[in-house]
Amino acid sequence: MGQVFKARSLIVRAVRSYLDGEGFLEVETPTMHPLIGGAAARPFVTHHNTLDLRLYMRIAPELYLKRLLVGGFERVYELGRCYRNEGISTRHNPEFSMLEFYEAYATWEVLLGRTEALLRHVDAQLAAAMPEAHAKWSEARPFTFAEPFARVTMIGAVVEACRVAKLDAWVVAGEQGTLDALLAADIGPAIKALAASSPRAKSIDWGNFRKGLGKCENAGERLFAAYEYLAEPFLAEDYRSADGTKSKPVFITEYPFETSPLARKNDQRPELVDRFELFVHGRELCNAFSELNDPADQAERFQAQVDKKAKGADETMDYDDDYVRALEYGMPPAAGFGMGIDRLVMMLTSAPSIRDVLFFPQLRPEAS
Repeated sequence: MGQVFKARSLIVRAVRSYLDGEGFLEVETPTMHPLIGGAAARPFVTHHNTLDLRLYMRIAPELYLKRLLVGGFERVYELGRCYRNEGISTRHNPEFSMLEFYEAYATWEVLLGRTEALLRHVDAQLAAAMPEAHAKWSEARPFTFAEPFARVTMIGAVVEACRVAKLDAWVVAGEQGTLDALLAADIGPAIKALAASSPRAKSIDWGNFRKGLGKCENAGERLFAAYEYLAEPFLAEDYRSADGTKSKPVFITEYPFETSPLARKNDQRPELVDRFELFVHGRELCNAFSELNDPADQAERFQAQVDKKAKGADETMDYDDDYVRALEYGMPPAAGFGMGIDRLVMMLTSAPSIRDVLFFPQLRPEAS
């Protein structure tokens, strides 16, 4: 266990050394926010007595870091604590460490390459500092960094997953751009036949997929639901190394704009945003996108979040007037990146639970 915590310190140091070497400035932003913003999550709530002000422990530093872009700081990053009032699991702790960095005049495609470079740099630094432990961890990893990461669009991942599951009609619909017609209809009556298509199809959680589709309000949300149930659980099976022995990290790209309230729309296909998430052996590690810097578009996206909150959604952002005003002053074209440090340490040290990489994980109190 002591080796893991030594590795954690080295990993954080290596992350800093990469970003410092690329000309990024490390900064600190507030951890108590007057509004809920920067991500879709339920916050912890606190109160400032002197100001008689309700505050939220930050769920992400994003909107403050982008204010610094407006202020003329072109490359910034923060390594800090964030808080989300959510469940506890092997991959979730209510208090966690997050890296976010923002780069002016860069696009999401620039960050694809930067992400691979960052992870390989960190892993190489860990190997140099702890060669014996790293060799053991590397051998235990079910994934490999030795080959280029896979890059797959969200619809492409869904179509490939349907092909493996032998859902032939869904494959054709995905290739022809008519998949939403299938997703918008109630799949309930067809579930038994769909599940019988193949062993893979039988392992899909069709019941919860149907429930998830029922909560969707538009084509983008339905595509995202299809990805979450049909493709994401099987990424480690579908994207393998050349010899087939290990999985390859997978960049999932071209997200629907309805599920990405802070990302910039694609110029050619405005129903999509310029965004990617990286999955390593099926587990999400990081999220990045070209930043939305149009104040009118951002105001509409914030309003859509407020409308969802009014309908009962509990993981939505507030309308941030101050941030919209900052965009009106002018934010340069930019791209931003976020990654959980605890998950990075888990991945590189082959730790099965987030509790194995935290000195003081949140646990239930002992019964008195």
